Amino acid sequence: MAPFAKDDSIAATMHSIDVMISKEAMLAEAGKVTPCSPTYSSDGEVDDDGRPKRTGTFWTASAHIITAVIGSGVLSLAWSMAKLGWIAGPICLLLFAVITYYTSLLLADCYRSPASTISPDGTMIEKRNYTYMDAVRSNLGPTQTRLCAIVQYTNFAGTAIGYTITASISMIAIARSKCFHEHGHDAPCFISTYPYMLLFGGVQVILSQIPNFSKLSWLSIVAAVMSFSYAIIGVGLGIGKVAENKHMEGTAGGMLFSSNEFEMANIWPMFQALGNIAFAYSFSMILIEIQDTVRSPPPETVTMKKANLMGISTTTLFYMLCSCIGYAAFGDAAPGNLLTGFGFYEPYWLIDIANVCIVVHLVGAFQVFTQPLFAFVEEWASCRYPKNQIIHKEYNIHLPLNGPSVQLNLFRLIWRTTFVIFATLASMLLPFFNDILGVLGALAFWPLTVYFPIQMHIAQSGTQRWSRKWICLQLLSAICLLVSLAALIGSLQGVVEDLKIYKPFEGSA
Repeated sequence: MAPFAKDDSIAATMHSIDVMISKEAMLAEAGKVTPCSPTYSSDGEVDDDGRPKRTGTFWTASAHIITAVIGSGVLSLAWSMAKLGWIAGPICLLLFAVITYYTSLLLADCYRSPASTISPDGTMIEKRNYTYMDAVRSNLGPTQTRLCAIVQYTNFAGTAIGYTITASISMIAIARSKCFHEHGHDAPCFISTYPYMLLFGGVQVILSQIPNFSKLSWLSIVAAVMSFSYAIIGVGLGIGKVAENKHMEGTAGGMLFSSNEFEMANIWPMFQALGNIAFAYSFSMILIEIQDTVRSPPPETVTMKKANLMGISTTTLFYMLCSCIGYAAFGDAAPGNLLTGFGFYEPYWLIDIANVCIVVHLVGAFQVFTQPLFAFVEEWASCRYPKNQIIHKEYNIHLPLNGPSVQLNLFRLIWRTTFVIFATLASMLLPFFNDILGVLGALAFWPLTVYFPIQMHIAQSGTQRWSRKWICLQLLSAICLLVSLAALIGSLQGVVEDLKIYKPFEGSA
C-alpha cells in the first residue's frame, strides 16, 4: 500500500499547486480582491496596484543581491579552483558571472507583464508579477509554472539546509580555533556540530516571524557588510600565506593532470567544483521578489538592472580574489571551506572575527531565501481556507519594558517554526559542506538562472523560432543544461562516498 499512498500524496500536492495557480490567474485577470489578494492600504501611500508604497532603492536592491550571492559559496571557491586549475578555474568563474548577469537582465524585464490590469483608481497599468512564479505564469502558462514551483521552492528549502550547515561549521571553527591556539595545531579539538545547528535554528525561529520580504532591508544591509568583511579577511590571510611561502601554489590543469597524467577518478571532483561555482551565483530565484521591493519612478526594471550590475560585478571581484589567492596559498591542498578548514591557524582572533561575520551574514541570507517560500505557503493556505481564524487573525503583542508592539499570526508562527525545525534536522543528517553546495548549485542553476529567463524573454519579445537569436539562446540553454547535469552527477557521487563512512548523529567536526 505504501507506493500508492506516496503517489496519492504527490497527486494531492500537484493538485493544490494547480488550484492556487488557476485561482491567482483568474483573480489577476479580474482585478478582484479576495482572501488570496494582498491587503490594500487606505491611507494614500500606495502604488499603482493598490499595495503599500514600495520604498526600496538601488542600494537596498544591491544589498539584497550581495547578501544572496556572497554566501557560503565564496568559502568553497578556493577548493573549486584547486580542482579546475589556473586555466579552467578563472575562466569558469567568469563564464558563470557573465551568464548570470545576462539572464538576470532578461529576468528583470519580466517584472511587468505584457498584459494590462485595472488599478484601484480605475486606470490601466501593466500588471506586476510579484514573484518569480508569477512571472513564469504570465509568460509561459500553467504547465511551466508547476515545474517552476517545484524547482524553486525545493531549492529554497535546500538552501536553508545548506546555510544551516555552513553557519554551524563556522561556529565550531571559532571554538576549535581557541583550542588549537591553546593546545597546538596537532591537538584533536573535536567538537560536535549539532548544538550549534540547534542554536542557529533557534535564532531563525525568532527571525522567521518577520512578516514579509520588504521588512528585511535592514537585515540584508547588515548581512552584506558582514559578507564583505569575511571575504576581505580571507583575501588578506591568503596574501599573507603566499608571502610566507614566497611562491604561488597550484597547477595549470588542477586535478585533471595532478599526477602528470589523465586520471578518470578526478573527473567527479571537477564536476562537483562546477556545482559549487554555480551555487555561488544562485540568486535568480529571488530576483523578482527583490525587484518587487523597489520604488518607482524610475521604472523598477531600470533600478534592478543597475543593481544586478553592481551586485554581480562586486561579488565576482571578491570571488576572483578569494578563489585565486586561496589557491595560490594552498594549491591542491586548499580546504573545502577556506576559513573553517584550518589552512589558517593564526592570528586566531582574526579568524574568529571572520567566522562571526559568516554566521551573522548567514542569519540574514537564510531569511532572504526562505521568505518567498513562507509567503507562498501562507498565500496558498489563505486561498484554501478563507474563513479560518488561525490563518487570518493577527494578534498585537506588546513587548515588555515599553517595547514596540508586534503582530503575531498563529499559522505563521506554527508553519515557519516547523520549517526551521525541518531544516535543522535535515542539516544534522547531511552535514557535507562541499557536496551539498554542489547539489544545490546544480539543481538551481539551469532551470532558474538560465532556462526560465530565456524562455520568458523569447515569449515576451516574440522571438521567431529558428531565427539567429532564437538558436543562440537555445544553444546557451543546452550548454548550461549539460554543465548542470555534470555538476549534479559529480556532487551526488561525492554525497554517496561521504555516506559510506558517515553515521548520523554520531559525527563531530
